[in-house]
Amino acid sequence: MGEPLLVDERHRTESAAETEAIAAEIASRLEPGAVVLVSGDLGAGKTTFVRGAARALGVSEPVTSPTFTIGQRYAGDLPVSHLDLYRLEGAFAAEEPGLLDDYLTPDAIAFVEWPEVAGAELDGITLRVAIAHAGGDARVIEVEGVGEGARG
Repeated sequence: MGEPLLVDERHRTESAAETEAIAAEIASRLEPGAVVLVSGDLGAGKTTFVRGAARALGVSEPVTSPTFTIGQRYAGDLPVSHLDLYRLEGAFAAEEPGLLDDYLTPDAIAFVEWPEVAGAELDGITLRVAIAHAGGDARVIEVEGVGEGARG
C-alpha cells in the first residue's frame, strides 16, 4: 500500500495545508489498531495534523479538537479515533480503568493529543509525532516509529 514506516522522519511545513499533507502521507502507512501520539504546545498544529490524517483515511465530516469530550470517533475507510487528554490529568488513576477503551480498538486508527497526561497507561503505541512552532505558520514535525501498526 504505502511506503514502509521509517524509524525517524523530520519534516518542515510552511502552512496548515502542508502539515495536513504530511499527516495524510503518514496515515496512508498505518494499519488498523495503530496508536499515534501527537504532542506539541498549544497551537502547534496537533489537530491540524489529525485532520489531515483523518481525511486521508476517508473521514468526510469536520475534524475538530475533542478537548471537552475526551474523544471523537469518526467513520471513514476504517474508524478513526481522535482523543485530546489535555483536561484529564489525574483521571488515569485506578478509579478510571478503561477510560479510553472505546477509542483504542483494534479496528481503528487512534490519534492521541496530549499523551503525556496518560503516562504509561497507553499501550500499543505505533508512532510518536512531535510538532513544534518554527516561526509564523511554519512547523517542524518529527515522527518516531516505536511499534507495530504500519504497512510496509
